[in-house]
Amino acid sequence: MIRTALHPYQPHYHALLRLGLPIVVGQLGMIVLGFADTLMIGQHSTLELGAASFVNNLFMLAILFGTGFSYGLTPVVGSLFGSGRQAEAGQALRHSLLANGLIALLLTAVMGIVYACIGRLGQPTELLPLIRPYFLALLASLLFVMLFNGFKQFADGITDTRTGMWILLGGNLLNILGNYLLIYGKLGLPELGLLGAGISTLFSRIVMVVVFLLLFLRTHRFRRYRVGLFRLGWSRPLFRRLQALGWPIALQMGMETASFSLSTIMVGWLGTIALASHQVMLTISQLTFMIYYGIGAVVAIRVSNFRGQHDETSVRRSAYAGFHLILATALVISSCIFLARHYLGSLFTDSPEVTTTVVSLMVPFLIYQFGDGLQITFANALRGISDVKPLMFISFIAYFLISLPVGYLCGIVWQWGIVGVWLAFPFGLTSAGLMFWWRFRSSRTRAEMTSTH
Repeated sequence: MIRTALHPYQPHYHALLRLGLPIVVGQLGMIVLGFADTLMIGQHSTLELGAASFVNNLFMLAILFGTGFSYGLTPVVGSLFGSGRQAEAGQALRHSLLANGLIALLLTAVMGIVYACIGRLGQPTELLPLIRPYFLALLASLLFVMLFNGFKQFADGITDTRTGMWILLGGNLLNILGNYLLIYGKLGLPELGLLGAGISTLFSRIVMVVVFLLLFLRTHRFRRYRVGLFRLGWSRPLFRRLQALGWPIALQMGMETASFSLSTIMVGWLGTIALASHQVMLTISQLTFMIYYGIGAVVAIRVSNFRGQHDETSVRRSAYAGFHLILATALVISSCIFLARHYLGSLFTDSPEVTTTVVSLMVPFLIYQFGDGLQITFANALRGISDVKPLMFISFIAYFLISLPVGYLCGIVWQWGIVGVWLAFPFGLTSAGLMFWWRFRSSRTRAEMTSTH
């Protein structure tokens, strides 16, 4: 009976896996980089691990905000690709690169203000000399992150998900090599510790943009799109459409990430051990998030392609097939992480206090996997049909009115510590997921009713 119910989704499972596997592999490469960063920094110094936790989570907010903005290109390019308009898709890339560059300058200015106020954020004073230079290295890389996002979202939108995968993997390997050389001072290079990790990250991000640009300009596969990039003029309606799609997605992802980043500030009030444990668990949780988001990104691509073809049935089935795959993935990965819970902390640091604290955070981590998968799937489905404005309001309710207050109440007011802060995440993510699902269900019902009249 279950097999019969799932039969209509089987072609979508195959297509999602075929397109999604390169994205997931690329995301896994980022996870490996995160693990490598945390391992190398943690083995070098527990203080540096705490400083990295604080800076990385602040920049995760900025980077995911910017990445969310760049996602506005996907439904535009996906719809153009689905209807065979390749030159116009290349024109959309040009507008996206300009918009992404402007957003990068804005984010750089905002994070520069944050840098000037670091001493007032209540972090341990012994971490400040480590935080400041690492912060500046990551600040310099924001422009290259946004330019890379523009190229990658374009390639994904035309279903060329392998190019972004290979560039991400190559960039991450370069970053890990640079970490090894600069953190520990190998091959005659200076031992820079945490700052070395920041310099390596900056260099690898520059290289990834250069490689993507050269591939776009010189390879045959992008020839039809180069025509639109260079020969079609500037279009104010297209630029405004990218803005209209990009800002709501950016705010949605920014508010979601803010619930984690602002929680990091609360964890910092609890001390260095709590902050180091928080970094270890966030590194682990990014494993599931990035894999889910790899599948979710393909949901947005497939939904936008079918929307361009006016195939409402396939729009709906693609979204639900993606959720089925994420649930199956969550079950497997969460089970493996739970079984290894007593050993995970020791992979990153030799501190027994951190290892014990990591084990205590497993319960809230496991609880929120369903909500995380739900909100990722249907946020991307809404992105695919260009119904993005509700994302902002739903995210504000879920993350600012539910998640952050619950974390402060449980962790600080009731003094449950870092476990109390983490208990907020299941509430925020699950409520967001349910509201995204309801919006998508309502939108598709209206669209199908309209198409029948």
